[in-house]
Amino acid sequence: QVQLVESGGGLVQAGGSLRLSCAASGRTFSSYAMGWFRQAPGKEREFVAAINWSGGASSYADSVKGRFTISRDNAKNTVYLQMNRLKPEDTAVYYCASPTGQFLATRPTQYVYWGQGTQVTVSS
Repeated sequence: QVQLVESGGGLVQAGGSLRLSCAASGRTFSSYAMGWFRQAPGKEREFVAAINWSGGASSYADSVKGRFTISRDNAKNTVYLQMNRLKPEDTAVYYCASPTGQFLATRPTQYVYWGQGTQVTVSS
């Protein structure tokens, strides 16, 4: 059974940083791409960032490009999201997810496994 467990969320002031982690188990982590999504109250879940199986390619939403960095450590079965220069509009529940294949995926429908989410709150 595939499990994704996020950690690292919290309350931070605007301009601050947080690093989210997602520990994966239940399948060969290094064989699959990974992604981060977020959902704010009253809004649909939206794509944040994705990384391919090797870590050699990544993709970002325009709203976070240049501020967030996705990375992975296949030896630790963990994917990370480093979030810098946080803004109040980044406030949301952040979800780690795993798609069906090795390559970058940006649509929620391409993902089959999801974590439980971790709250990120950015105060102004």
